[in-house]
Amino acid sequence: MNQIKPISISLSPNTQPDDIRLAFGLKFKPCKWREGKEIDELENQFKNYLGVKYAASFNSGRSSLMAILNALELEKGSEVLLQAFTCNAAANPIIWSGLNPVYVDVNEQTFNIDSEDLRRKISAKSRVVIVQHTFGLPAEMDEIAEICQEHNLILIEDCAHSLGAEYSPPHQNSGGGGKGKKIGTFGKAAFFSFSRDKVISSVYGGMVTTNSDELARKIREYQERIGFPSYCWIAQQLLHPVLMNWLILPTYRPLGKYLLVMLQRLHILSKAVHWKEKRGRIPGYFPRRLPNALATLGLNQFKKLEKFNRHRKEIAEFYRQELKNTRLELSPEREQIYLRFTVKHPKAHEIIRKAWNSNILIGDWYTTALAPYDTELERMQYVMGSCPAAEKLAEETLNLPTHINITEEEARRVVGFLKQWS
Repeated sequence: MNQIKPISISLSPNTQPDDIRLAFGLKFKPCKWREGKEIDELENQFKNYLGVKYAASFNSGRSSLMAILNALELEKGSEVLLQAFTCNAAANPIIWSGLNPVYVDVNEQTFNIDSEDLRRKISAKSRVVIVQHTFGLPAEMDEIAEICQEHNLILIEDCAHSLGAEYSPPHQNSGGGGKGKKIGTFGKAAFFSFSRDKVISSVYGGMVTTNSDELARKIREYQERIGFPSYCWIAQQLLHPVLMNWLILPTYRPLGKYLLVMLQRLHILSKAVHWKEKRGRIPGYFPRRLPNALATLGLNQFKKLEKFNRHRKEIAEFYRQELKNTRLELSPEREQIYLRFTVKHPKAHEIIRKAWNSNILIGDWYTTALAPYDTELERMQYVMGSCPAAEKLAEETLNLPTHINITEEEARRVVGFLKQWS
């Protein structure tokens, strides 16, 4: 086995040779970077897959959420409830839209929003609930929808982790599950992310879906108004899968990881989270439409969605069988797509550090209640102690790679490393 190339959970995990060749070829076709038929094609395929009336593409999940919030025309200072144990990418669009995030605690078993804490934190200023399906495990949508209806709250689904997941009521969802309803079809609107380590990836990208005629019209108007990102930004994203797979990952130890940092500092490659976002500020490339070049990458990934998610479930089942007799607490055994396979251990942060030293880059989603770890929580309006279960999970959760480029041999190496902690 190549010990130089890491076992990685991120760093463009979904990209296969056809994706890399496609990105490389697009570098030489700037006439197709901004506008083109692939945008409409991706939007149409997406709405048909989910069975919704409308889909509108953007250059990120952040831009997608901003489009929804803009279309809702909420009064400034209105409250938007969302769970802790999430990324600042979920909170920032609320703040950038002149609204106030209210953080709700999570269920320790599912990592999803806790219904009882949701009820407690609803106030006279509450207008919206954003429900995150963490790691691809659907939240308890029946109960949450009932709470929203009872309090006249608008339900938005955060599907950044969960494209392809289906929800069945709990009595049907004990492992095998029955045929459920697709995630992203329950609320007034939903948004998806195609960033570098999501279910499908176009390096950056996102989608809004809705069945509301009025909301769709306003989102289209917003999409036209904000325009496309710059050519330089598009070129930066097209370089990402090429340089990552042809240069950085093959030489990761010891050269590649330093090369990655250098290329990011020189703005040849982009970071997943801009430093401004960690301080509650908005980078200049949000919000923007999805450019045609990235829509082309997204289409190529979208046609492989079912294969990707089948592979994730197979690798997740391998982890479960190999680790079931250990002291590690494993990902809930419920119907989900396993964007990542979660493991809980009191020494999670130490395990992550030592795994990285062994060139096994297991996941640190999330080591703080609002990730990344160096996010300035006060700028996110998060108060420490307000979501104790989320803060506890942040201390004891790590996650294992399930993406298409993880072989059983690599998964076995991950298991072998973890068993020394069990």
